[in-house]
Parts: sequence; C-alpha cells; structure tokens
Amino acid sequence: MNSYLICTCHWCHVMAKESFQDNEVAEILNKYFISVKVDREERPDVDSIYMKVCQSITGSGGWPLTIIMTPEQKPFFAGTYFPKNNVGEALGLIAILEYIQKAWKDNKAQLLKEGDSLLDIINTLNKNSSGELSQDILKKAFLEFKQNFDTLYGGFGGYPKFPSAHNLLFLLRYFHKTKDAFALEMVEKTLESMYRGGMYDHIGYGFSRYSVDRKWLIPHFEKMLYDNALIAMAYLETFQVTGNKKYAKVAEEIFEYVLRDMTSKEGGFYSAEDADSEGEEGKFYMWSQEEIKDILGQEQGSKFCCYFNVTSQGNFRGKNIPNLIGNSILEEDVQFIKNCREKLFKYREKRVHPHKDDKILTSWNGLMIAAMALAGRVLNNSKYTLAAKKSVDFIYKNLIRKDGRLLARYREGDSSFLGYADDYAFLIWGLIELYETTYNPEYLKNALELNQNFLEIFWDSENGGFFLYGKDSEKLIIRPKEIYDGPTPCGNSAAALNLLRLSYLATSYEFEDKVKQLFENFADEIESSPISCSFSLVALLFSKYPVRQIIISAGENINEARKVLDMINKKYSPFTVSVLYSHLNKELKNICPSIEQYIAIRGKVTVYVCENFTCKEPITNMDLLKEVLSSDS
Repeated sequence: MNSYLICTCHWCHVMAKESFQDNEVAEILNKYFISVKVDREERPDVDSIYMKVCQSITGSGGWPLTIIMTPEQKPFFAGTYFPKNNVGEALGLIAILEYIQKAWKDNKAQLLKEGDSLLDIINTLNKNSSGELSQDILKKAFLEFKQNFDTLYGGFGGYPKFPSAHNLLFLLRYFHKTKDAFALEMVEKTLESMYRGGMYDHIGYGFSRYSVDRKWLIPHFEKMLYDNALIAMAYLETFQVTGNKKYAKVAEEIFEYVLRDMTSKEGGFYSAEDADSEGEEGKFYMWSQEEIKDILGQEQGSKFCCYFNVTSQGNFRGKNIPNLIGNSILEEDVQFIKNCREKLFKYREKRVHPHKDDKILTSWNGLMIAAMALAGRVLNNSKYTLAAKKSVDFIYKNLIRKDGRLLARYREGDSSFLGYADDYAFLIWGLIELYETTYNPEYLKNALELNQNFLEIFWDSENGGFFLYGKDSEKLIIRPKEIYDGPTPCGNSAAALNLLRLSYLATSYEFEDKVKQLFENFADEIESSPISCSFSLVALLFSKYPVRQIIISAGENINEARKVLDMINKKYSPFTVSVLYSHLNKELKNICPSIEQYIAIRGKVTVYVCENFTCKEPITNMDLLKEVLSSDS
C-alpha cells in the first residue's frame, strides 16, 4: 500500500511532529506502507486529484491531506489531520493504520473494489459538460458577492476570512462597466479593513495568509508570495479607480517587504515565510505593552500602543498583534509612527525569524512579476519594473529548458518538475504586464511563444480548456481540468484573459475562438457557483465589452511618447491594450506586421485609438487625446 501525505500548512507541521517524527508511528508505516510526503506547491496535479478523492469520501477537504491507496494509485481511504492517538471517539493515526493493515490482509478484494468505485466517481466528476453562459451571469455573481458581503468588516462569508483578491479585481471591473457604487464600496471596505487588522504586518509590512476571525485581527501568520502579489494588484487598481493615495501606499509597503525579505540575489522571488518560530505560532510578530514602552520610551510607547490597540492584557495569548481597528493615524503623527515603526522593526529583526520557504515557483513568480510591472507603470517607479525584469531573467535562465518547456520549481541550483497550467498562465500574465509597462517587444514575443507552447501541450483539443498538467508529464489516474479559483485565480481563468489580451496586442484574433471554447466547456461549473470562478468572469467582462486598442506611433520622439503613456497609465482602463511603435523597437513589426501601417504623421507622436476593429482619426493633439481617453474604456 501507498500512503500519501500532501501538505504545506500549520497542521502539516503538527502532524509531522506528532506522528511522522515518532518512532512508534514510523515503525508501523515502514513495516506495512510505502510512505510519500508530497509538497502540494511542487505537485499541484497530485494535490488536485486526491483532494477530489478526499472531498468525495468525507464531504470536505483540507491539509494535511492523508491518502491511502493501492500500488496502482487507486485510493480507498482519505482524511485530513489525524492525531497520533485516539481522542475520545475519534480514531488516531496509529489505530487507523492498524485497522487498514488488517483489512488489507483479511479483505483486500473489498478494498480494491472500493478503490475502483471511487475512481469511477472521480472520473465522472472530472468530465466537463458543454453549454453556454447565461446573459445575466455577471449580475448573478455581483448579487452573490453582495449577499455574502460583511458590511461591518468587509470580506465575504464567515470566518476564517481569506483575502481572495481576485474577487476584488472582478468587482472593480464590474463597477467600471455598470457604475454600481456598491461594487466599489465592497472593494474599499474590504481593503481598508484588511489593512487595519492584524493580518497586515504593521511593523514589517506584507499580509499574512488569512484571518481566523471576522475583524481580520488574528491571522494565520504564514506569509505567501501569491497573496501579496494579488493583494498588491487590488490596492494598485483601487488607487487608479479612486485616486486615493492610501491604497498606493499599502501597495508600496507590500513591495518593500517583498524586495527586502522575499527576493533572492539572482532576482527570483521566494515562496513563503512560516507562521511559527521557536515552536510557537506568531511569536515573531507579537508584542507585550511593556516591551514596546521599553524600546520607545514611556511617553512615545504609550502613544504608539494607543494607536495600535496594544494593551497590558493583550489580544492574542497574552501578547499583542498590533492593529489599527477603530483607529486612524492623524496627519501630524505620520512621521512619529514611521519613526516608532523603524525602531520596533530593528528590534524585531534580532528575534529568531520564521523559516523562509526559499523555493522559487514559476507560477507565483509570474504573479509577482505582474504585480511589480503594474506598479512600475501605475506608480511610475522603475524600481518595481526592474524587479519584474530580474525575475523574468531568472526564470529564463533557470526554469525554461532549451526546447522551450517551462519548469515549475527552482531551489539551490536544482530546477525540477515540468510546469503546470498555472506556471504558464501566470508567467504569460506577468510578461503581458511587463510589455505594457516597458513596451519592449521581447516580452510580447516571449508571451506569445510561451502561449503557443502552452496550447500545444495542455489544450484539450476535443472539448476546449487547459488540462492541469501537460501531455508530456507523468500520467496520473486522471487528467484534471479546472475552473474554480482557489487562493489564486484558476489557470484556465488567467489563460482566458491572457488569450484575449494577446489577441488584441498581437492581432491574433484566433485566440478568441479558444476562449469561446473554454467558456463553453466550463459553463455549467461557472453557472453553479459564479463567485467561485470570479477570475473567469474578469476574462468574460473583457470578452463581452468593446476593447480599446491604443497604438502610439512615436517615430523618434520617444520622450514625447512617454508623456502620452503617463496619461494612459494614470487611468483605470481594464479593457484597454496599448502598443508603442518607435525607432527603438522596430522589431515589433516581426511580431505584429500590421503595425507598420500606423505611421507618425509629419514626424509627430501620433495616437491611433481603435474599437470594434475601427480606428478613429489619428490624433497628434494631446488635448484632444486627453478628451478621447476620458471617455469610458
């Protein structure tokens, strides 16, 4: 028999300590089972398949995911966390292993039969039916978000509360098109509450993975790269929509954390930081009131504690998680808080740090590349653009084979695992954002080449959509194809948006047919729970409304062109794509031959604004351009 433990979470560490580092458990496992511990971030294909198994058997899922299967990979037992010994009527791991070993010996045929039956169920669940999305699916999703919205503290549903920033990205676009003010209100309330709560690290910056309570006060202290990338995008886009600089400031603080603590010397971004240090969850991040007053002095310490709700009793296990719930920093105290934070940060740096997961994952790097590139153009800060470029350079040096095949994970000089759908989709996303920030045709060329590779290896030619793993990968008991978003957008959703954007950037309109097939393939699943597929609805919005193409033909007036680009980038224009053609990037015509027809009239920077395959009169007057851009896009 095989026993699989699929994990990367707090309870995985608990189970590892209680059971897998225990001699008594190890003796049973080694005698009767072949044990395999799977990192679900390295093998999302394995995780996806056997999570479906667990949900089918138990009605729920989670991690650590414990699976027991036959040597042919057919599972017959599944569960999540098990204590070592029995607790009340609940069986512990030892009792479960002994029971299964006896059943395997005495009634093996029945277990094999159960494994076959379960595999039939999983194969049935894995089949996508074809259909069409209803006309009101976008409104239906909005109303579901509205119904689930926590009007007091923001976020959706009960607790634990996850940031799920892709939900906010959908609501921002929905607001942009419908002007329904409540869509924006949900976004702003959520972002404001997340920042004020303890889920945000007010001393060292960056967001933890989720909050265990309704107020966003007490986090699961683990910090994930993907969360911080997606959350930063939500703050940046909300800054564009509202013009409120507080959202830009939070995004800048997230990037300060990532560049300081989560970036390798070579430019790749690390995966995560653990919740625990010195065997205690959150110890690194918590403070006593006395400790803060000792560091800052009585007067300043008291003032800081008042702002950040730090009390003698504490708000978590007798200590304090600094937070701004119910408080706002006065303008005259901004510098005071900055000085206090710096002193506390220096002091905290001397503590034992949580373990850093220094895996460099292609998929999560793709998300942070997208976030950094977006920040580079929205905030007009080349530091972020450079960080995005360096990560792309790292991936092309270490995680793409000579034949163009993308790999999933790099660590300590070792590049492993054939890339999955998310690796392709998120990296292509990052390359598109980097192109629209730098207008270097190389990034558009790379995005198109990767996209072609992605289609060749992952596309379901019979039904449409992308499989989770490629046709050249290890064959598992099923080949899943998914549309539901998890903590990150689903690979199919991100791929759909990529295909649409590339179709307009490179005038490859055949990509739109692929997107149509993809939506038809997943229609039933999207209809059944639209808020679980919010990023696919981001792509659907892009496909349903007229897309504006802006072609800037600059000739040799690149500095004048930059003024035009600044004008474009200040606006929130999620249904606009822009291309720059100048003497510095003439190779763009090799990617998009039609670009040569867009000439710089009389040597002036000339802007062509096109919608529905029709271009307006070329614009050389910047005041007129400003007027055109101010119309809805």
